[in-house]
Amino acid sequence: MSPPNDARISRTLGALLGVHCGDSLGATFEFKPWSQIIRQYPHGLREIVGGGTLKWPAGHATDDTDLTRAVLLAYRDYEEHKQQSADAFNIAKAAAEYALQWNEGAWPGRRKGSRPIDIGNTTRRGLQRYKMSKDPAAAGAGAGSAGNGSLMRCIPTALFAAAATRQNESIAISAFTHDDPRCTVACAAYNEIVAALVAGTPPQAAVDVGKTVANALNCAQVTQAITEGETLPLAKSASEGPRREAISASGYVLNSLKLAVAAVLDVRSFEDVLVDVVRIGGDSDTNGAIAGGLLGARDGVETIPERWLEKLQFRREFEDVGTRILQMQAQKDSG
Repeated sequence: MSPPNDARISRTLGALLGVHCGDSLGATFEFKPWSQIIRQYPHGLREIVGGGTLKWPAGHATDDTDLTRAVLLAYRDYEEHKQQSADAFNIAKAAAEYALQWNEGAWPGRRKGSRPIDIGNTTRRGLQRYKMSKDPAAAGAGAGSAGNGSLMRCIPTALFAAAATRQNESIAISAFTHDDPRCTVACAAYNEIVAALVAGTPPQAAVDVGKTVANALNCAQVTQAITEGETLPLAKSASEGPRREAISASGYVLNSLKLAVAAVLDVRSFEDVLVDVVRIGGDSDTNGAIAGGLLGARDGVETIPERWLEKLQFRREFEDVGTRILQMQAQKDSG
């Protein structure tokens, strides 16, 4: 891996903070239908204001950003481990341990020992099984649980895993909670799209990479979701309603993937696209996080409004840790 250049750093930080922005912007609308949102914000919400059903402070991380942080810290630990030892390091186990800490109350911004107020049932079951087994490969909620709770957290793998291991790590980090193939393959395909964007690949070509991966992993449903996302009229759906265009804003992993693909192929600005993603409503924070990661990888951190960035709970940590990982990787390669 070559030393990180300015474009790579920008897109890496854009991807991490894009997740955080989409999460925090969308938290205001979580669980609300488009019909209710459009009455209050006919042109979309353009400020991170918090509130919503769970009364979030403005810019505070929900489970989407918190669990992205868990995976990010696992990659930081991995790079530090490689500097000191040649022993094997189980990246999925490290991520699962941080996720368990989050679930059990050892987490910034929460009273020690307090449980998260927002946790999906699949994530809860997977972490309970992991706590008992301490084996990420033996956890997971089982086939049939295909929510978006692993897709929302998977982006650090795209940014920091070696190309040769990226797909396997994407699958393993999904599987300690979400081991249904629709989830594991969605994570693998999404992360390959992100990695291609960070490398400077144009959006359509990056999406084609994701479809190739889904095909290679024999998950036709993921391939179909990506294909459908390529033709979704995002702006029209946000202004006229998702039902008219057969868009679902539910927490089903393939709906979220489809919406994120539509977002990254939309040629408008980071802000305009993300505003439309979250005003569709439903699982708005998670859909915003997943789409925001792709948009940030596409456009770079400089395109994210500063007024949004300055409100994010983990902005400085994400910037510091993301940059530090890239530096450690470059130092190891040059040595």
